[in-house]
Amino acid sequence: MASDNQPRTGQCLCGSVKFKASGVDINYHICHCSMCRKWSGGPAMAVAVEGIEFDGDENITVFKSSEWAERGFCHKCGTHLFYHLKEGDKYMVENGLFDHSDDFKLAGEIFIDNKPDNYEFAGDHSRMTEQELLKSLGIIE
Repeated sequence: MASDNQPRTGQCLCGSVKFKASGVDINYHICHCSMCRKWSGGPAMAVAVEGIEFDGDENITVFKSSEWAERGFCHKCGTHLFYHLKEGDKYMVENGLFDHSDDFKLAGEIFIDNKPDNYEFAGDHSRMTEQELLKSLGIIE
């Protein structure tokens, strides 16, 4: 994880939810799972953060999307804010929410076996199937 030592800020579309994230991994991943594609209308692009503080958290609605994770969004404007793995309390924050993200770099794609054939991301980076990812996270054996 190539963490940025400086806290990074961001907000939702309407500004009702603002955040400060620490330990931001500038290497982002693209998720092609069916839930992310339904959630965002396309693949999700997000970075892992070690810590996050929200201002306006009363405007966050959390949706339990699986037994191991939940997703948060602003209930005023609908902006997708985060994916939260409950085990280990790990947050992934959507790239587009950060005030500054020009230095983010594509590190990999996950759920590559769920990706539709109508788009492709170029470059030499890791590509993990659903099974490979779930095993690496200890969700399945």
